[in-house]
Amino acid sequence: MPVKKLACLGLLIGPLLAGCGAEGAADDRGESAGTEDSGSEDEVGETGETGETGEEGDTGETGDTGEVADPLPEAPVGEWLWVEIEGTFCRDGSPAGLGVRYAENSDKLAIFLEGGGACFNSLTCTLNPSSIATGKFDPGPYSGVFDDEEADNPLMEHNFIYMPYCTGDAFIGSEPVGNVPGGPQGQLFVGHDNVITSLERVVDTFPELDDVVVLGMSGGGFGAASNYHTFASFFPDNDVALIDDSGPIFRDEYLAPCLQQTFRDVWGVDDSLPQDCADCFGADGGGLWNYLPFVAERYPNAPKGMISSESDGTISTFFGFGANDCSAVVPSFPEFTEALYDLRDNVLVEPSWGTYFLEGSDHTYLGGSDFYGIEVDGVLLVDWVEDLVDGAPSHVSPP
Repeated sequence: MPVKKLACLGLLIGPLLAGCGAEGAADDRGESAGTEDSGSEDEVGETGETGETGEEGDTGETGDTGEVADPLPEAPVGEWLWVEIEGTFCRDGSPAGLGVRYAENSDKLAIFLEGGGACFNSLTCTLNPSSIATGKFDPGPYSGVFDDEEADNPLMEHNFIYMPYCTGDAFIGSEPVGNVPGGPQGQLFVGHDNVITSLERVVDTFPELDDVVVLGMSGGGFGAASNYHTFASFFPDNDVALIDDSGPIFRDEYLAPCLQQTFRDVWGVDDSLPQDCADCFGADGGGLWNYLPFVAERYPNAPKGMISSESDGTISTFFGFGANDCSAVVPSFPEFTEALYDLRDNVLVEPSWGTYFLEGSDHTYLGGSDFYGIEVDGVLLVDWVEDLVDGAPSHVSPP
């Protein structure tokens, strides 16, 4: 390969790798609670009680439907437990699952979607995980929003569900036989399907919730936002809070419809979208941004927020593949800042939406220890998150 092309490839891979790193740093608090397989009702203790939603008994059947409840296994409070979920898969066909960390209470739940790039062409697929690493939750993430010993953490007392990312589709795929142009074939782009299957176990584990927060970073930020309707439908008695860290969905003027069409074709996105969101299905492949006002109208009382730097280098690179009618050799997206503020000013306009924008080109903010020191225009990010979770989203940006 010519030296010039190698240099261009190096410039491209840097930002892409930034989106593929560990999203929540682990620390050395000790060993995790271990690993469990898909589980069954005889493994369940107090966390699996059916409460008002069903009748207690040996069968675990719910009173209303007669279906057998299948809660996640127990684990010591504060320790992560990996649970393989039957029927969920990574894009290479290997098993998927989730991490769970129990708190002292049973009425607060945070569901986190991990980031890690995307797989839609030969280059992006090489930088995106196709399986889940062994020992991922040993000991597990404990920094940023995962810190259960930091008094300033608004999610300190929440039970946590951690959905690892291994499907390459930003959790919005529903294509079990996905073929990437010029890339891997026969991929299981089933992130959306995995979310549904996993949530069936989660709701059996936490039947009486007062506070539900869904959050994600990078690809997981896209996934949290794009699956919001699904999450909300599983918790119909809650105003589910949403925090999308570095996963903006821009209007068609900025996010090329041809790139959106690629997502639809490769990942099977259309099957994961609410079919009554008519504007989500643009004839030219565009329209994905219409999902955001759709959920704002459908769930007007649920607080929703988006975090982003003004020039996110990682997302700029991914969206840059749409340049020149999706024929760009070196992806470029210089309109990121303009697109970001257009999103805030013309799409996220309902009072249930808030935004927190930062100077620079950094990518993701919730998972690191510096989460507690980030400040924009006199507002700490941690305070903005706390206000949003409490139902008071706001717009914050550099002066």
